[in-house]
Amino acid sequence: MRFIAAACLCLSLWNTAWAREKSHASTEPPAITVPATIDHNRVVIDVGIPLKDGSTERVHAWVDNGDPELWMSKRVAELMGLSVSCDAQTCMGHTSPQLPALEILIGAMKVSLPSSNTIKIPLDSTVAAGMNVELNIPSTVLRQHDVLIDFAEHRFTIGAPGSVHFRGEPAKVMINAENGLIQVPSKIDNKKYNLALDVGSSISFLSPELFDKLAAAHPDWPHMTGAVGSANMGSDEEETKWKVMRVDRLQYGPAFLTDVAFVEQAREKTSLFANRASIAATGWLGASALQNLRVGLDYAHSTVYFEVGRTSTFPDFDVVGLILQPENSGGFTILGVADIDGKPSVTLGPDGVQPGDSLVAVNDISVLTSTMGQVWATLGGMPGQERRLTIRRGNKEFVVTAEVQHFLGEVPDEKDNKKKRK
Repeated sequence: MRFIAAACLCLSLWNTAWAREKSHASTEPPAITVPATIDHNRVVIDVGIPLKDGSTERVHAWVDNGDPELWMSKRVAELMGLSVSCDAQTCMGHTSPQLPALEILIGAMKVSLPSSNTIKIPLDSTVAAGMNVELNIPSTVLRQHDVLIDFAEHRFTIGAPGSVHFRGEPAKVMINAENGLIQVPSKIDNKKYNLALDVGSSISFLSPELFDKLAAAHPDWPHMTGAVGSANMGSDEEETKWKVMRVDRLQYGPAFLTDVAFVEQAREKTSLFANRASIAATGWLGASALQNLRVGLDYAHSTVYFEVGRTSTFPDFDVVGLILQPENSGGFTILGVADIDGKPSVTLGPDGVQPGDSLVAVNDISVLTSTMGQVWATLGGMPGQERRLTIRRGNKEFVVTAEVQHFLGEVPDEKDNKKKRK
C-alpha cells in the first residue's frame, strides 16, 4: 500500500509538473499584433532585445521583406553579445557556438533571427537612410511566419504558420525558398510581368527597359526628373537624375491599382535583385502603392492577400521640390531641386538654395532629428502653400520661402482641356 501510495504521489507530482510546463509553454501566443508607425510609407515597430540580466531593451525595427540580409546597429549587436569587426567599408557582427540563438521579442512572441555567423553592421550605424531604426526584420526572418501588414490601421501581425486569419483577395505568388523574396504575377498594358513585393521600399521601381518602353508608349502619363516626396529615399546621390512616372493602371495579383508612381531602376540594382530573386527582374512594387491595403503574407502556401482597408488618397507628390539626403550629424543635405513647368520649383542661387546646402528647419521647426518621413510631412501640403526653409550654408543660416507644388499631376490645357504635367 505504501508503494502504491508513493507511486500515486509521484505520478501526481509528475502530472502537476507537466501541467505547469505545458501552461508555461502555452503562454507564448501563436500570433501577436503590435502597433506600427508608417514612416515614409515604411513599417516600423518596437521590438525587444533580451539582455543577459533578464531585462529587455526596446529598439525600433524596420519590416523589410525585400532584403534577405540582417542589418543592425553596432549598439544592438553589442547588446546581443556579438563580436564586431570593421574594415574600411563595413562592420560585421559575429556569433559564436557559445552564444544562444539570436532572437527578438515582438510583443510577447520570441522571433528567431537568422543563424548566420555574420551580421551586417553599417559603419555609421545607419541601418536605413533617413529612418530611426536600429534593426531590420528581413525576408529570411519573415518567411518562417504568417505576416499581416495593416497599412490602413497602422498594425503589424506575425505568427506561426496557420495562425493568422487572412482576408481579402488571394494571389498565388512565387517565393524564393532560400531567402523569402516574393514575386507577384502582374499586368501592365495587358502584358504579363512579374513584380516583386517590397514593403521595405518607400517607392516602386521598374527596370530601365520596361520604364522606357512604357514612357515611349504613353507620353501622356505624368513623368518628371528628380526624386521628391515618397520617391526621395535619400540613399543615392543620383536621385536628382531619377526618372519618375505614374503608371495609369496596374494589375498586381488580384488587385487593380491606378496612378502608381514608379522610379526607373538603375541597371546594377536590376542585376542585384535578379541574382537574389533567381528570376528575371522587372521591378518591384513598394509601400507607397499599398497605403490603403492590408497585405497578408502566407509564406507556407505561397499566397499573398490584399484587402482594402480604406479609400483615401495620398498626395505624396504635393510637396516642396527639394531632393534631400540625410546627414549623419542631423539635418538634410540638399542635393538639388526638381523642375516644374520647365523651371526650378525652388529659387536657386546665392539668394536661394544651392546643392550642398543643409536644410535645418521648416516653418521654424527643426528637422535636425527628423526622419525622412517626418521632414516630407512638413514639406507637403496644398499646392500654393508656402514653407519657410531655414538653410545652412557654411557658417551662415538664412531663410528661403518656397511653395508646395503639384508634381506628377494634371493641369488645364487650352487645346484639349487636359494636359499631363511633366
